[in-house]
Amino acid sequence: IVFSGNGPSGICLSYLLSGYTPYFKRHSLHPHPILQRKLEEAPEVSVLDQDLEYLSEGLEGRSHSPVALLFDTLQRPDTDFGGTAESVLTWWHEPDRAIPHLVLGRNAPGGAWHSIEGSMVTLSKGEWMGLPDLPFKEWLKQKRRGLRNNRATAEDIAQYYQHYVVKKGLQKNFRCGTVVTSVRKVSAESISNHTQKDLQEDNDSLWSSNEKSTEVFQVDGFFKTMEGNKEPFSIHAENVVLATGTYDNPTWLGVKGENLSYVHHQLSALEEAVKNSSVGIMSDPVLIVGAGLTAADAILFAHHCNIPVIHVFRRRVTDPGLIFNQLPKMMYPEYHKVHQMMKEQTAACAGPYERYISLPEHHVLSFGKDKRCILQDKNGCQKAYKISVALVLTGSNPNLSFLPNAGVDLAVDSEQPVNPKRNPIDVDPFTYECTQEKGLYALGPLAGDNFVRFVQGGALAAASSLLKKANKNPP
Repeated sequence: IVFSGNGPSGICLSYLLSGYTPYFKRHSLHPHPILQRKLEEAPEVSVLDQDLEYLSEGLEGRSHSPVALLFDTLQRPDTDFGGTAESVLTWWHEPDRAIPHLVLGRNAPGGAWHSIEGSMVTLSKGEWMGLPDLPFKEWLKQKRRGLRNNRATAEDIAQYYQHYVVKKGLQKNFRCGTVVTSVRKVSAESISNHTQKDLQEDNDSLWSSNEKSTEVFQVDGFFKTMEGNKEPFSIHAENVVLATGTYDNPTWLGVKGENLSYVHHQLSALEEAVKNSSVGIMSDPVLIVGAGLTAADAILFAHHCNIPVIHVFRRRVTDPGLIFNQLPKMMYPEYHKVHQMMKEQTAACAGPYERYISLPEHHVLSFGKDKRCILQDKNGCQKAYKISVALVLTGSNPNLSFLPNAGVDLAVDSEQPVNPKRNPIDVDPFTYECTQEKGLYALGPLAGDNFVRFVQGGALAAASSLLKKANKNPP
């Protein structure tokens, strides 16, 4: 089995395929009485070997995935009600159930968490960022640190994921500094064993194709060596797991001048501009486009540095689809502050916040070489603004260029690009296997699961399916 992507989804699946097996902890009590009764029916049978559809039936929560809700409530039984009940799972290491696999990733284990500014605070509560059988809070305590307002920094999360891989002994499955360039089906007969360049150091034949399989996946790519060279590899696997997330490919507006050097699509560009003093208190305003949490993070960062901001977004501030209208004020005071600014500080009426102007129901028409940006409101009125830097922060899409037709054929709507919110990859909800391509699995945002606490259910479903295929399930 080969995974493309080593973020939380990939780490969690590697844990489950390394022989770590969850059982219902005897004498524990789950607050959901029907689930409790189901768990008591076969406590000697691992959750991985039970009927996940049966167990997850009737569960409700903040995810559309039944298995995500199941695994989450088994690990954090009453967390949505502010409770701190212990997990009802106990973990046993059963090495004979382990399945050989490789996890390929560009960065260190943790994926995109290594690319996010380290001081950024997570949207989710800190304990929701943890992986099975190593609570995040416990790890943080060992560092003699606490959670700020129940939330964690991106740097803490990235370090925790690296620590998790080492602590659970998963390093042998991980290959960092790898870039996958192609995943495609080939006939098993056409592969002669001597062409297989194995990534395993001990050169065993884990990746030789099974005679029973008529087709296998060929995964091509390259290693980045310490010297900066690229070493190609080509491996074959009966199953491939896509867990690449969506951080790679920021969304563009598609307007004139967007490729000019002062227009950026990642928050890190603003941090860099502040570091090298190309923007500051006296500079022209920074234009921030977007009304999601990354745009809010950029506004907070600029506000902290006293940098003037013009904030442009298409929606009304009262739009229920706006993320700020869905977040509890008490838990997210800084995002509530940004929402206040968006409401009270429009160009039409000056508010209490200096150096910030909100332009709701506006969009960008063009960026000029003279750093003038033309904006248009809902009535078609246009206005030019002189700016120093533009940040287009309107979301990101997965980079699936390594798949045939960029993975479009795998999506729910097979005529549109894969999008984690609007058009995820179409998977079976209880195995996470792609409905259009057997042997190919999709986890995390690619399958529509966008929070760390819920991506783990996909890993549980995929592990259960892969164990069945490998006949590693007890009868």
